[in-house]
Amino acid sequence: MKTPLTRRPHLITVVLAALALGSTVCSAQAAVFKDAQFESLHESGKFLELEQQAQARLKANPADAEASAALVLGLSLADPADAKRLEAGAQQARLCIEQHANVAVCHLAAAQNLGQQMLNMGMAKAMSSVGSLKDAWIRALELEPTSFTARVQLAKLYVTLPGLMGGSTSRARELEAAVRSSQPETARIIRVHIAAEAKKWAEMEAELLALKPGKDAAMLEEVREATMQLALVYLKDGKDLAKAKGLYESLQREQPGRAAGFYGAARVLAAQGRPDEAIRLFERARTLAGADDYPIDQRLGDTLLARGDKAQARAAYERFIANKRAKPANVEEVRKSLAKLG
Repeated sequence: MKTPLTRRPHLITVVLAALALGSTVCSAQAAVFKDAQFESLHESGKFLELEQQAQARLKANPADAEASAALVLGLSLADPADAKRLEAGAQQARLCIEQHANVAVCHLAAAQNLGQQMLNMGMAKAMSSVGSLKDAWIRALELEPTSFTARVQLAKLYVTLPGLMGGSTSRARELEAAVRSSQPETARIIRVHIAAEAKKWAEMEAELLALKPGKDAAMLEEVREATMQLALVYLKDGKDLAKAKGLYESLQREQPGRAAGFYGAARVLAAQGRPDEAIRLFERARTLAGADDYPIDQRLGDTLLARGDKAQARAAYERFIANKRAKPANVEEVRKSLAKLG
């Protein structure tokens, strides 16, 4: 059984996933902004442009709530590693809520900013902020009960840290039951996460296979995250490489423009002792959307090294270390690998 300390880093990652990528204008329940231009820029990840548009709108109309929230997200997401921009985003979030306390998007934007800040905090400080994050999602859901992001992220918080901050699986089930008829796919993705936390892998897989995300970016992100989580269960220690391969290939088919499925399939090939095929897929994954979400160059370097190609392995490792979005723990592993190369 996982101890609370081993569960906490997982929480900080999973509770932010949907907010980090935004959602699509084609779905009223998942869209963050009512304004089509803001929503399009947000959904496509054009956060600098979102910031610029928000500033222009606020200059014309300082009372524009959506522009205020858009500025929060632009400041927070264009460069999440920039502490000064994050603090500016936090200040804007406070202003948005002060001026528009009953507008859901201000609370969603504040939660996104706080989530990004939590990723840069020490563990104790980050955990002390979980209550504020939960409160922001609760308030957003009160103001906008159809909000996909607030409902799903709140449910994930409850199942990941039961017993803390009033969380429990039963609270998550209440959130699921409330929209089972009106928003069946939202309810289903909550059930996916409940099954995952309970390690009911067959149940999780069945719910995933039944999901119909359409073109909704927020839902697609949830499916992608959950599929990668389940596939890793099968990949780890070679438990069931065939099942892992099938899940990764399903992502390749359903989300061909994303790196996830190709990265995962490459890991399976590497585990099967097929380095040439694995390297080709790793190289392809590097060119696709979301590549920075995975340690592709690290795994590519490992595979090249296993094949005996030290020079290319070194180049891959050095690219990984130079990537500002690489996770510190992975960077430390890669530095050790480089040191062994001499």
